[in-house]
Amino acid sequence: MVDTIRIISGSAHPAFAEQVCRHIGVEPCKTRVVQFSNENILVQIEENVRETDAFVIQPSCSPVSDGILELLITIDALKHASARRVTAVLPYFPYARSDKKDQPRVSITARLMADLLEVAGADRVLTMDLHAPQVQGFFRVPADQLQAAPILCDHLRTSRDLADTILVAGDVGEAKEVGGYANRLGLPIAIVDKRRDGDDEKPRAVALIGDVVGKRALIIDDEIASGGTLMEATAFLLDRGAASVEAAAVHPVLSGHAVDRIAASPLTSLVVTDSIPLGPDKQIDKIEVCSVTRLFADAILAIHTGSSISRLFR
Repeated sequence: MVDTIRIISGSAHPAFAEQVCRHIGVEPCKTRVVQFSNENILVQIEENVRETDAFVIQPSCSPVSDGILELLITIDALKHASARRVTAVLPYFPYARSDKKDQPRVSITARLMADLLEVAGADRVLTMDLHAPQVQGFFRVPADQLQAAPILCDHLRTSRDLADTILVAGDVGEAKEVGGYANRLGLPIAIVDKRRDGDDEKPRAVALIGDVVGKRALIIDDEIASGGTLMEATAFLLDRGAASVEAAAVHPVLSGHAVDRIAASPLTSLVVTDSIPLGPDKQIDKIEVCSVTRLFADAILAIHTGSSISRLFR
């Protein structure tokens, strides 16, 4: 049945798609993407995909808008080339933070992204660690959400001594997710009470729930964007008596001056996945990368064969 799979890589993260193909034992489907002088995009599928099970891999990363449009055009091209089923594979989902109407007259853009994928022709969606659980409910087509926690926990357990370590949620909203990591690792947790005013990405830590004195604090988050939250939490924990601070996050967005901030900070290390490509300018000694390509390969095979995906959560 592997012969009927087609893995199509978008321009966002071809190395990720190549690794997924290697795990499955197939070659990436040949495509051609052209951007004309007027910035219009052409996507051509250069192989026969009639009656195949097609998976388009395209995480959301810079340039975000171009990547989204390329993904939608690719899905549409596959549907009109008579692919039997098209699955949009988004290791990092676009606009996942825009999941609610928390200000007047704003778009719930994560829901819009779900609608656009369906209109383009996606029969189902495969993603990982959405920012909020309600985003999965925005889809009217089947949507599977993988979890990076087992892979990150295995890496943490085997790569360092976790004695005297306490897991830290960067804010109250992350506490439940961090609790899952704590159960896997058998560690206690603490919570930073963080307040954010407006959209300035300048959070303020105002209190700490839990005791970090003399302990190695390990901050857990779903993504690192500008690094403002991480830097604030690191300084706050050290000021509250933590012996050291490191962090683990699923999605390394690392926008703006985030990498420079991390490099210059007292943060010991940052463990992330390869859901988003890290360019040469973002590859520093403090950043460790765990691959989730095998996880996605296993999920793609499970979808293709109609077997259970829930086993992958373990």
